[in-house]
This record gives sequence, C-alpha cells and structure tokens, in this order.
Amino acid sequence: MILKGFDDLKLFLKKPRNIVIIGHRNPDGDAMGATLGLQYYMSKKGHKATVVVPNEYPEFLHWLPGSENTYRFDWQNSQSKKAINASEIIFLLDFNALHRVGHDMQKTLEKYPNDFAMIDHHQQPDDVKYMYSDVEICSTCQMVYQFIEMNNDLDLIDADIATCLYTGIMTDTGSFRFRSTTSTTHRIIADLIDKGAENNKIHNNVYDSNSYGRLLLLGQALSNLQILPAYKTAFITLTEAEKKKFDFQKGDTEGVVNYALSLKGIIFAAIFIEDTEQSMIKISFRSKGNFSVNEFSRKHFNGGGHDNAAGGRFDGSLEESTTFFKELLPSYTTELNNSYEA
Repeated sequence: MILKGFDDLKLFLKKPRNIVIIGHRNPDGDAMGATLGLQYYMSKKGHKATVVVPNEYPEFLHWLPGSENTYRFDWQNSQSKKAINASEIIFLLDFNALHRVGHDMQKTLEKYPNDFAMIDHHQQPDDVKYMYSDVEICSTCQMVYQFIEMNNDLDLIDADIATCLYTGIMTDTGSFRFRSTTSTTHRIIADLIDKGAENNKIHNNVYDSNSYGRLLLLGQALSNLQILPAYKTAFITLTEAEKKKFDFQKGDTEGVVNYALSLKGIIFAAIFIEDTEQSMIKISFRSKGNFSVNEFSRKHFNGGGHDNAAGGRFDGSLEESTTFFKELLPSYTTELNNSYEA
C-alpha cells in the first residue's frame, strides 16, 4: 500500500474547496460508483464537488444516484474544462496514469496547475502529490469507503453513497467471486447494506436490464468462441459489423470474456473487439490462479490492470491481433499449465 501525503490532504480539506473528481475513459461500475460516492461524501463535508468523466458510460449505470449531474468531457467539453480550471484539486479515481482518460482530456490535465489526489488499485501508479494506492484491494469503491473511514466519517455514509460504493465493489469483484474479494470486503458490504444499499435492486439494475440486441450480440460472441486446450486458453472475437448488426451500445460487451473463462479446464481467456472509432482492437484478458494477465498485457498489448483481470489494445486488424496472440502462447505453456488446477 502507498499512502502519500494523507495528513497534508486532510489539512487541505479542512476548509471548503472546489473539487473535481475524474474517472477513466470508458467508465465501468467501479469508476462511476467511486466518483459519485466520493462526490456525495465531499459535498457532505462542505466542498463543491463535480464529477467529470472522459466519455459515455454504459446505460445500465445511468440509474446511479447523481449520475445525471456528471459532465462528459467529450460531449460537454466547455463545461468540463470550466469545472477543471476552477477547481483547487482534482481527484483521480480508478486509474493509475493520465493517459487512461484519453488523449484530449490528458492534454487538459497535463496543463492543470494545482495538485492531484489519486485513489486507485491498479499497479504502477503515476507519481502525484497525494496518493492512496493499494493493488491488493478489490475495487476503488472499497478504497473510497476506507478513505472515508480514515477520516473517521463512516457516519456520513448515507443510502446514496452506500449504493454507489456497493455497485462498484459488486461489479469489480464479479459479484464477489474474484480472489481479491476478502473478509474485509464482505464486512464493508454488510455495512453498506446496513446504511441503505439495496443489494437486490442494485444487482437487478446492473445485470437484469439487457436489451434484446445485447443478448443476440452475446450469442454471436459465444458462437465465435475458440478454444486452445493445449494452452488452457479460450478467446472470443467480435467484428464491427457484428456489433452494428445487433445495435451495439456502450457496455454491451461488459463481462462477455468471463464466459470464456467459465469453461472447464480454461485458465486464460480473452476477447478481441474491433473498434473502428478508435482504430484499434480492444482487448480484455482474464485468468485464474497465478498467471498474471497484467504482465502479459503490459508486455505484449500496451495495457495492464490486475493479475487476473487486465485490458490491452492492438493496432492492426482483428485477424492480425488473434494471430499474434496465438503465436505468443507456446512460450507461456509452462506458466499456463502450472497456474491453476482447473
């Protein structure tokens, strides 16, 4: 764990401040839950807090308390820049480096004259003045809870904060099934439920709100599934044409890679998604046991994340990306076979 400048940050926040809270590009449940939860907490402490995210987030997160007041940098550019320029400090949540917000927003943040405070659980964080970093914690939402706890303010957590933080912990732990889910996580979840998080409604809002097109897209993805038993690996592909065929919306591929990982005998899974808007192949990796997809993605696919969940990208065609991926696997045969008794 890295806890840098925490006492100075507490002193800085003793008086009301103008604060901006930022999540990463393509925000997920943890990013949205953490930013909104922290915004509510900071507002209760007397600060003016504004959430700015780089771009759109999935429809199944639009119900989160306070999401209607969030600025999107790509769409509400002038409002976002005005909020950033007026702020006295910026909190960076659920990402470890400025490039994770996208090129345009990164350029704006690099010109920011004041200080950053980072709360994040990804490896190899950028150096900023104030930092709470812990790669062992399952989600940034759990870290926000513990940040509030460090300030002796757990009594300030109401139903809205509890709902936001519960959502991020639930989504980033795969509904509490990943190895990073600890007894501490469950104790925090219990407290959030006691403080007003309605666990059944949150689960339904996130997981039981599929569109017809999303289910058809899932069927297409599963029909594209390829299994490489010699390497205990499976991967899925989706082309731009397939996405358009089933009216793809942001968030529709969330969690699809886990279907590949759920296969008996598979310990390494990936999904390769063609993204013509960003001129790249977007990749998600998942693993079981001690095979680090973070290291694999950092080394080969300009990405990173956690040991068992990471993302990456490939600049080329979909076919070239999967061919390159398959060519890498023989050199990892020993690691894959010894990683986990699947």
